[in-house]
Amino acid sequence: MDDRLILDEISDNIRIARLQKRLSQEKLAEMIDISTKYLNMIENRKANPTIVIVVKICIALNIPLNLIYPRLPKISEN
Repeated sequence: MDDRLILDEISDNIRIARLQKRLSQEKLAEMIDISTKYLNMIENRKANPTIVIVVKICIALNIPLNLIYPRLPKISEN
């Protein structure tokens, strides 16, 4: 899968989830200790966030990681 497509989907879903929670970029950025500019760059597909930042966003928004990237494979317990 193309890296650009993955990043685009993650960026779009972060923005959608933030808006659904009625949070400003400023508030979410403050919650996860990043700059508003960096969050804006993530949401506008201009920055490639680390997995740590994506997880922090999910925790702050109280959403599962697979909501940000639904194509994640499920881990079996076998």
